[in-house]
Amino acid sequence: MAQTLIAILIITLTVIIYLAMNRLYVRFSSPLLSPILTTVLIIIAFLICFHIPYNTYLIGGKWINFLLGPAVVALAYPLYNQRKMLMKHLAPIVTGVCIGLFVGIISGSILAFVFGLHKDMILSLLPKSITTPIAMEVSAQLGGIPAITVVFVMIAGFVGVILGPSFLKWSRINSDMGKGIALGSASHALGTSKASEYGELSFSMSSISMALTAILGAIIGSFIPFFFHI
Repeated sequence: MAQTLIAILIITLTVIIYLAMNRLYVRFSSPLLSPILTTVLIIIAFLICFHIPYNTYLIGGKWINFLLGPAVVALAYPLYNQRKMLMKHLAPIVTGVCIGLFVGIISGSILAFVFGLHKDMILSLLPKSITTPIAMEVSAQLGGIPAITVVFVMIAGFVGVILGPSFLKWSRINSDMGKGIALGSASHALGTSKASEYGELSFSMSSISMALTAILGAIIGSFIPFFFHI
């Protein structure tokens, strides 16, 4: 009974904080006020200030985490709405996703070696551009640490949300399709959330890019350790 009450309180607190941060983001439209980023920071500060163990938060947090899987499946709806557009531009979409995935994996591997990260950390870093549920599974199969992989996935997502719009502007990528592919392949779910601000087409492109990145990443990621002799 006590754990059920704790779970309800934690879920309620998390949702309230997120809704409040989302209203703040809508009002000021600053990438630094991304509701996912600010909600995470506030919850971390809350747990530290009140000396609440992460395992206690996880009693309710695990139910929110459970929704990641259905959330990924739900992305099929906008894909269906844009199915004709997707088939028409299948080649550039697949090409963009492959390039983005390759650059993400290689750059992550190079940085890991430059900073002398341990083998476990390197293997945990490789799936950083894949959406969380699949990234955790890939990390476990590679011999990495899924919990650490989640951190890297979040960092990749936050970087895309915060710096993505400026980079797209600097790169003169003005098409909704280009924005969606870039954000989806580089920053998965968080990038897709950001892409939704550019319209349904951008959101759909980001959704399919995220899905393709997850599938290709699960395949290619298995060979990267052998390529780098990890």
